[in-house]
Amino acid sequence: QVQLVESGGGLVQAGGSLRLSCAASGRIFSTYRMGWFRQAPGKEREFVAAIRWDGTSTMYTDSVKGRFTISRDTLKNTVDLQLNSLNPEDTAVYYCAACERNIWTRRASDYAYWGQGNQVTVSS
Repeated sequence: QVQLVESGGGLVQAGGSLRLSCAASGRIFSTYRMGWFRQAPGKEREFVAAIRWDGTSTMYTDSVKGRFTISRDTLKNTVDLQLNSLNPEDTAVYYCAACERNIWTRRASDYAYWGQGNQVTVSS
């Protein structure tokens, strides 16, 4: 089992920034990828970004490229998501997730473990 605990998020005006953090514990040696997803009201959960467990490679969905940055602290076993230039369309519950398969994937079903979710609200 892998436990994921998220922190950060909140309310910010359009153009502002937030930082989300995800602390991993448990069987983290079995994790190959860490990802961030988001789910807006009435919409399906969508992929945002992913990073290799060693932090050497990343992947982003097109709508956040150049604005969001995923990073990994190997000493603290955390994965952060820096959100810049936020707009109201970024409003959602953001989830941290862990994948035990050595693949690059945007599918939520490929991620076995999930955090509790943190609300990010961007006002116009």
